Amino acid sequence: MLSVRDGEVENLGVLYERHRGPLFNFFVRLTGSTQAGEDLVHDVFLRMLKYRHTFEARKRFTTWMYQVARNAHFDSWRKRQHEVPLEAGGVDTGEALPSQEPAPDARLAHSQEIALLQEALAGLPVESREVLVLSRFQHLKYEEIATVLDCGVGAVKMRVYRALKELRERFTLLAQRRPDEL
Repeated sequence: MLSVRDGEVENLGVLYERHRGPLFNFFVRLTGSTQAGEDLVHDVFLRMLKYRHTFEARKRFTTWMYQVARNAHFDSWRKRQHEVPLEAGGVDTGEALPSQEPAPDARLAHSQEIALLQEALAGLPVESREVLVLSRFQHLKYEEIATVLDCGVGAVKMRVYRALKELRERFTLLAQRRPDEL
């Protein structure tokens, strides 16, 4: 990114190839839409080109990238004024099944649990969903998330704790409503 910042913009292609997948997954988990995810990834890289002068060498690139991504998502959300709900089973979690084939009933139960978890995640407020996606799916450290969210590490820990608690409650409620599916 330092070379892109210093005028070698052709190097942005290397960054795009390296980071488009994780960024796409971030957006799909936030929006529930692959189309919105693709659009937002492209928007982020255009913004990175436009605002390349704001990148600081002392910061990690991924932290800066997720700050840009968060702003792009917020601007997109503000334009739409509503969140697109995740559809149960509509998001590929990227989790591969073990190579040893489980029994069909175990696979069905697992896929239903995944669908319920996705539905519970979709029901969270965007702030809670965002902090969970950054910490659990994008594997950012709390310090990096604090930089992205412009808050302290303690606040990030509290947000993650509260979001996980709310996710657990929503999942439990959904599972109780549909016990025959599990």
